[in-house]
Amino acid sequence: MQNKIIDAKSALSVIKSGHTIMVAGFFDGGSPEFLLKNMENHPARNLTLITNDSGMDGRGIDKYMHSVEGMISKIYINYIGRSSASQRMLAKDPDSVVLVPQGNFAEKLRAGGVGIPAFYTPVGVGTVIEEGKEKRVFDGKEYILETAFHADVALVHAYKVDEYGNCYMRRAAKNFNTLMAMAADYVIVEAEEIVPIGNIDSDLISVPGAFINAIVKIESEGK
Repeated sequence: MQNKIIDAKSALSVIKSGHTIMVAGFFDGGSPEFLLKNMENHPARNLTLITNDSGMDGRGIDKYMHSVEGMISKIYINYIGRSSASQRMLAKDPDSVVLVPQGNFAEKLRAGGVGIPAFYTPVGVGTVIEEGKEKRVFDGKEYILETAFHADVALVHAYKVDEYGNCYMRRAAKNFNTLMAMAADYVIVEAEEIVPIGNIDSDLISVPGAFINAIVKIESEGK
């Protein structure tokens, strides 16, 4: 069996300039903050970021975006909130921040994870969301075509992970961690605890280990 347990620096070295990366979590709930902390001073540039939100000043992703701003050239997101880093990106270049309705955001992730390239949705019809997108009518109702999300690398968080990569994600921390783990070519999970195979009840597995490429143990100062 391949050893998937490696240090954060080695795991994150797979991220290259021009890559699209997904960062899971909902504000700071289930956010892979230890991995984000280790992204500081990463050499990659011109990254596209797909994430639910950019947190608030000093919380969630915003806490680290200030140090990685030069890396990120575009964000797909559904909530900016009080993140000054995202606000500056939007003010400097409106095209660099793409707002996606949360339902569409989740479905774009799910579609990407199961191999569906695009889908029709009524969400956004008659708003700026439909600009430049194909429209069709089904049973007298208008729909717009949305394409699926896909990433080169996803960063996710789990409470407990076994040595194969089977993940137990607790409570609300499941949020986008489960969807993003399916929609990327390479998935890095940060784990609060790593256990031997068989130590996680199969009913508790949120993401099967087949989707996980690298496991990073969270160091105590990282959370």
